Amino acid sequence: MHLAQLNVAHLIAPIDGPELADFVAALEPIYAIADSAPGFVWRMKQSDDPTEVITHEYGDDLLVNVSVWESREALWNFVYRSPHLELLRRRREWFLRTAVPYTLMWWVPEGHVPTLGEAMERLESLRTRGPGPEAFTFKEFYEPGAAGASPSRAEIPQ
Repeated sequence: MHLAQLNVAHLIAPIDGPELADFVAALEPIYAIADSAPGFVWRMKQSDDPTEVITHEYGDDLLVNVSVWESREALWNFVYRSPHLELLRRRREWFLRTAVPYTLMWWVPEGHVPTLGEAMERLESLRTRGPGPEAFTFKEFYEPGAAGASPSRAEIPQ
């Protein structure tokens, strides 16, 4: 099994506005780091332009990212142990605060390419029912095949 992830963010301004210039400038190098990271499998993109934002029917102000990783540790290492962490620390400069989950994970069979619709359904599940085997977070993590099980409280990788 591989680990799929979705993160969404509501932009504070249009993607081509000056308020987001630093964020947009960081996209190409961050995507290059992700694409070459150990354990990276796939990410959703519409073209070979690394700065192109995925367009969708969920609203112009919603930025989405869907990717697949070999494991929890591989995704964790990219998110928190690479230059991506600096962008994460600056997220309040570019994205609106939200009280609802903005990131989630779920297990997919190796070779499965998740659709944005599938990811958004899982986000809705997480927001309405809370974490479960079909949609979970780093904090409340479910191992593959954990249907009906409690979340793993195992220590998050350090």
